[in-house]
Amino acid sequence: MQLSAKDAWKRILDEAHRELPDHTIRTWLEPTEAIALDEGRLIVGAPDQFAVEWNETKHATLLSKLAEPVIGQPTAVVFRVHEDRQKRPQMDFFVAPSPPAAVVVAVNPSTQPLNERYTFDTFVIGKSNELAAAAAHAAAESPGKTYNPLFIYGATGLGKTHLMQAIAHAVCERQPETRVLYVGAEQFINEVIESIHSRTMPEFRRRYRTDVDLFLVDDVHFLEGKEMTQEEFFHTFNALYEGNKQIVLTSDRPPKEIPGLEARLVSRFEWGMVADIGQPDLEHRIAILRKKQEQDHLELTIPDDVLRFIAEHVRSNVRELEGCIIKLLLFASLKHKEVSIELAREALSDRIRPGEDGMASPKALPSINKVQEVVARRWGVTPEGLRSKARIKTLTVPRQIAMYLARELLEMQLVEIGQAFGGRDHSTVIHSVDKVSRQMSRDRTFRERVEHARQELCAE
Repeated sequence: MQLSAKDAWKRILDEAHRELPDHTIRTWLEPTEAIALDEGRLIVGAPDQFAVEWNETKHATLLSKLAEPVIGQPTAVVFRVHEDRQKRPQMDFFVAPSPPAAVVVAVNPSTQPLNERYTFDTFVIGKSNELAAAAAHAAAESPGKTYNPLFIYGATGLGKTHLMQAIAHAVCERQPETRVLYVGAEQFINEVIESIHSRTMPEFRRRYRTDVDLFLVDDVHFLEGKEMTQEEFFHTFNALYEGNKQIVLTSDRPPKEIPGLEARLVSRFEWGMVADIGQPDLEHRIAILRKKQEQDHLELTIPDDVLRFIAEHVRSNVRELEGCIIKLLLFASLKHKEVSIELAREALSDRIRPGEDGMASPKALPSINKVQEVVARRWGVTPEGLRSKARIKTLTVPRQIAMYLARELLEMQLVEIGQAFGGRDHSTVIHSVDKVSRQMSRDRTFRERVEHARQELCAE
């Protein structure tokens, strides 16, 4: 008996759980629905064109491979926009009325203005931020629908605020009447305290829960431990979410990793899309520098070899990379010299990584396979064991150490590291890295053993 399209798709998704991270399944594949199965094709409906293109590019090949044993013959998984899937189930109970076309409300009633430079056009996409950028584009195209809330996390200076504000600029360009409220979590905390003291909570609640179409909150990790503020934020979040208002949040860590954050807020922050922004790789850093040069219409042209030199030696974040351009050009102007690698080495001497003279490219990084191989040998297990699903202690500890070293030494995203260790999600990687760090701080023998593994990898 031939499987129905629905049953076939369900079985394929069950198999996909073994190949893809849970959050990928949750975000991109669970909101889909099988439409038809015929003539060697399984047609799957996705919520919008963006989701169609993303799934076709990122997942269709793997899913088609998984479909063959399930269906019993070669079958191509093809995605199409499915009108009935354009809203998530939890959104269907409430449809917010559109604001009157004749009424134009001032954009961004908060005290923090939007930065006009933070647009999608000026955001440079690379492997470390493509998921967050894709989700931000989708949120801007369908605010309050597909990815709500959108939670973006990552280290300082990697572009979280840029993406958040790019959403606002894109939405306001299409719908100028959109009421945008952009606020930092610290400002929200201060306004709650002030409103309580001045007995103006009704006004505070009206401004945050009624007069807003797009709610942007930076650095929500500052809410940790603030019980009264979390209570207000919880009700504000609920009011906006139930009104189909788009919510975008940023943090330096994922919701589950924010200490002192109430479970009900953690749950709500994870309702929509949680996307991380990692450290940019070399090619991405070069692209960022070129974009900065182009965006600022700089009078002095920086040669490609100088851009590469900067990108090879400054790896911390986007903000510092861009600062290097400004500092170098100012230095060249003051010294009345042409921009060169020698001048860059002199101008950026405080930014060059210790131990590198700038004359040659930094030593090539070891591969993730090499990390697994070295750790496995030193801890008496196999690389295959580290990549397996097994959770026995003899494998768990070296697996966590390998994840820690991969995070410390390689330019990889958390998700990539998780995939290299049996498809584990980013929260498992974060837990592993933190656990190894804590153990190293209190156990000298353990620390020395990990450091010896690191030295071997760095000496390759």
